Amino acid sequence: MARRQPTASHTYGWGKATLLAPLANAIVLMVFSGGLAWEAIRRFSEPPSIPAIPVMVVAAIGIAVNLGAGWLLHSGHGHSHGGSDLNRRGAVLHLMADAAVSLAAVLAGLGMWWLGWEWLDPTTALVISVVIAIGTYGLLRESFAAAMDAVPGHIDQAAVETFLASRPGVTAVHHLHIWPLGAGQTALTAHVVRPEVQDEDAFIEATASALAERFGIGHATLQLERGQACQQPCRPAGGEAASAPHHH
Repeated sequence: MARRQPTASHTYGWGKATLLAPLANAIVLMVFSGGLAWEAIRRFSEPPSIPAIPVMVVAAIGIAVNLGAGWLLHSGHGHSHGGSDLNRRGAVLHLMADAAVSLAAVLAGLGMWWLGWEWLDPTTALVISVVIAIGTYGLLRESFAAAMDAVPGHIDQAAVETFLASRPGVTAVHHLHIWPLGAGQTALTAHVVRPEVQDEDAFIEATASALAERFGIGHATLQLERGQACQQPCRPAGGEAASAPHHH
């Protein structure tokens, strides 16, 4: 979906899918954790009779497969920011959750086979559900923030604003917005006040290149203004404020 080209109705393309996928992944993991906890609690009143040896063998194979796949996924890609990193984390969490459930099955099977402790089955399942929920919370929070156009975690908005304000001829910066477009893609819009300087095209090109190099912001849109000072609220409440026409 992310490779689809922009259209008249989707001018940014479908890159946002790489941010929605880890959010869906996190929600599924949370639902899975809740279902596992519910089943574990239900089984405390009547622990089932489980064939310990077959369960241990199959679960051990599951541990090996999931840990191996998780290791390959984690080590087979370079470090990156944005949706691609969140997607990898979501996939690895899924594999680790499956491995954890398999480990719980091995431990429960061992305890029931050796000691006859049937309560180990729901106990280990409950513990694993809590571990999965805790591990998924960070992914859920970050993927939700990305889907809501929050500033990417690897970018310091204050540093970007300071950088723009330090550019030649700039007297003020306002209406600065930074948000993720998709995996590894970040957009920026800002109003930049330059009352005296005339080299608009060169300024925009040099500033956009510097933003890409220093902050990884590859899609920058700068609105240049002649006003002597910021006449609009820098952080408008409830929407953009009305303003006089600006020079672009």
